[in-house]
Amino acid sequence: MKEFFKEFKKFISKGNVIDMAVGIIIGSAFTAIVNSLVNDVMMPLLSILTGGLDFTALRIVLGEGEGAATLNYGAFIAAVINFLLIAFVIFTMIKAMNKLSRKKAEAHKEEAPKKKVCPFCKEEVAADAVRCPHCTSELVEDGLIYEEID
Repeated sequence: MKEFFKEFKKFISKGNVIDMAVGIIIGSAFTAIVNSLVNDVMMPLLSILTGGLDFTALRIVLGEGEGAATLNYGAFIAAVINFLLIAFVIFTMIKAMNKLSRKKAEAHKEEAPKKKVCPFCKEEVAADAVRCPHCTSELVEDGLIYEEID
């Protein structure tokens, strides 16, 4: 039994398990934000566009009396609309985040030192290098051999 708990402790303390737990917590918080955006902002705007129609009230009664079964197709329509709105909101948010990360990557790419390939050993060297650090060949640029001056 001790071995079981030792193994469980080792499993639970791994970084990927903790990362997953943090992701789930942040995901549930993000879900609350997106649901609020859809239910409190987007659905009222959609209601204005449809003339105040409440989809959840649409149903077909499948019998007679108070206990008759109902086919609540309006709730299904509302759920589909809710799903499409949530998917649209998540799509636009991810698209914006990707655009920001692309800009950040491009800025980082510009900062990175430029490199060239040694024509002799095919290893990468600094763009301003005059001698390859790998094979010590003199690097030719524009037909000229650059030599170190002592």
